[in-house]
Amino acid sequence: MTHGSPQKPRFDPTWVAERRRRYDHLPQVQRELSYDIQVQDEYVSWRDWLDEQLAQLPEGKADTLAGRLWQDEFFWSVIFELAAGAALRRAGFSVAYEQPLDGRSGLTPDWTVTTSGGQPLFLVEVHTDDPSKETFAQMRAWHHLVEAIKKIPVSVVLQLAATEGPPRPPEAGTAKKIAAEVQQQLLSVWNWSQPAPIRITSHGYTFLVMGDPRLGGRAMDSPLGMHAAFDPPTSRAGMVSADKLLARVADKVSKYRQLADRYGLPLAIAVGAHKFTGVTLETVDYALNGAEAPMITMQFGAGDTHIGDVTVQMGPVKPWPMPPDLAALLWIDHAFPFEMTVRPNMSARRSFPDFGQVAG
Repeated sequence: MTHGSPQKPRFDPTWVAERRRRYDHLPQVQRELSYDIQVQDEYVSWRDWLDEQLAQLPEGKADTLAGRLWQDEFFWSVIFELAAGAALRRAGFSVAYEQPLDGRSGLTPDWTVTTSGGQPLFLVEVHTDDPSKETFAQMRAWHHLVEAIKKIPVSVVLQLAATEGPPRPPEAGTAKKIAAEVQQQLLSVWNWSQPAPIRITSHGYTFLVMGDPRLGGRAMDSPLGMHAAFDPPTSRAGMVSADKLLARVADKVSKYRQLADRYGLPLAIAVGAHKFTGVTLETVDYALNGAEAPMITMQFGAGDTHIGDVTVQMGPVKPWPMPPDLAALLWIDHAFPFEMTVRPNMSARRSFPDFGQVAG
């Protein structure tokens, strides 16, 4: 289902230039999900795709989603909502976005798949598996130290030494003091031919000057040229699991079950995972199918010093039981162009229609 005449593109050069002016000061962790996609040349296909998807919606809803796209907290949820609609259209279905079925329940599914005459066929609700707000807050908090160290005129790469627990980022004022002490110690090191890592301690933090194996272990050159670079902890290191995602799927099914029952419609939940969670289709399939033995997947970045403690129960892993009111779980990949894979529930009360090749 499409709406109206083509709308004005939301990514015209004037708009992009304004976003560059407003967002240039943001840290990379914030820009990575929104700013770069808005303005960088390599993301032109994303912008074309976004314009195409937004043009399929009523103008008011399109404007609302376009505004939410550039807020980090909503970015991926909007992407996955649009991607679900795009995949349903590719499979040959007509779709309506946030179409109320009645005024009694107060519930509006993200997508209602309809016949050409507008009669509902099945419902699709979308869920995004995001890292915790605390994770994002910690990542942004390290930015003060990243920026302070960036001003040191020495071409080195710094990382924190391993710690017993997750290190806490310093306050902005402390970050400046740390950078000043680190600079003083770096400039006092006269023999840069000695093998790294060189250890520098300031305000309770121990930094390592990283070595480059290609240079015989000597200090690694900074990617920032003649300025120091600091790889901070990402605050997302640890075990990768689909447990939280599937728990939210069960919540969605419980919430929309009565609405689906009232109209006798299959209910599907489309899910996508922010890349910071590490959750992939393989992670989800492992949880859905179970295994003879546990499969442990850990994620961590170059600057991570602590990945937490993991307790694993040895023995077979039971598969996650799909709720009988869930017709299918639809996985949306977070890589462009956001392909959808269908995992039907063979024990569902109402079966899910054949998606053909989209089913994967």
